[in-house]
Amino acid sequence: MVLVGTGCTGKVAGHSQTLADSTSTSSKYRLSTLKIGVLPTQTLTEQEQMIKPLKEYLERSFGQRIDNESPPNILGGQGRQERQGGIPSGRTSGTQRVQSMSVTSFDFQIAKDYEEIIDWLVKGKLDMAYLSPLAYLEAVDRGAKVEPLVAAIDIDTRQPWYRACIIVKQDSPIKTLKDLKGRRIAFVDKSSTSGYLMPVATFNQIGIDSQQDFAQVLYAGSHSKSLAALEDGIVDAAATNVSSYLKRQKSGKLTPENSRVLWESAPIPNSPIVVSQKLPPEVILELKQAFISSPDGIEDIMGIESTGYTLVIPSDYAPIQRLRKNIKLSSITSQ
Repeated sequence: MVLVGTGCTGKVAGHSQTLADSTSTSSKYRLSTLKIGVLPTQTLTEQEQMIKPLKEYLERSFGQRIDNESPPNILGGQGRQERQGGIPSGRTSGTQRVQSMSVTSFDFQIAKDYEEIIDWLVKGKLDMAYLSPLAYLEAVDRGAKVEPLVAAIDIDTRQPWYRACIIVKQDSPIKTLKDLKGRRIAFVDKSSTSGYLMPVATFNQIGIDSQQDFAQVLYAGSHSKSLAALEDGIVDAAATNVSSYLKRQKSGKLTPENSRVLWESAPIPNSPIVVSQKLPPEVILELKQAFISSPDGIEDIMGIESTGYTLVIPSDYAPIQRLRKNIKLSSITSQ
């Protein structure tokens, strides 16, 4: 489990070179609309509300032409990211010339489940997607030509990572993970990092077989539905992440008075926003600039309380891949 924590911090500075080391004089691309897939981590209404300001911001950002006479200083001047230790300032390419793209709109599509969004990526139906770390690895395994772009910075940790957790009712007799044997549990999805992979890996370590040792296993489909199953008494414990649990408390149903955290994981690299490798480099560059420059107040639509974004690269998710192989999680096609 310690492996998951390594690589979550301290490596972000090295990622910034992709923003500055390219020379481009490309003309406009006629992409018009970028199609963006979103995992169903919250309720449909909640995610639609989060999407609206982000959509408006991205369309406004892409609508502003980059000054071709002086390269955009996308590595400096972003005080929020510099305070996170994520993006060093002062590096720009003197030959960089990037024209604004002709992307005029962003079409967000919320998938019905994890498998659907992976399928969309494999079939090349999306230009960009919000994924869990595990779903990203599943998509690549199945042939999706995508790469991680950015990840949200957690507002509490001030780092690009989060923690999985298992929640029980406050008055539950369940005091330890071993007490879950013979109980009912809700996971999110087999492609959920915090809602499945991390809890299952921990169960394996303490001798609990997640396929045989529970009275009932429910795959709820989203973090909000996993927690709702606990609220409604359908299960005795719910797998989710700390951010989703804190967000759910705002509904007033799950509170510190009637629920508690039974277990918390080591840090996990935050969910990546991935882009298709078929997108022109100039569009990818402009997307990076837009997210890194995003203003305060725009929620991360995966449900994480964030304070901006930082760049990520494939190796950031290598610890998740190792853990996935260690517990022999196969591709989603065989699950």
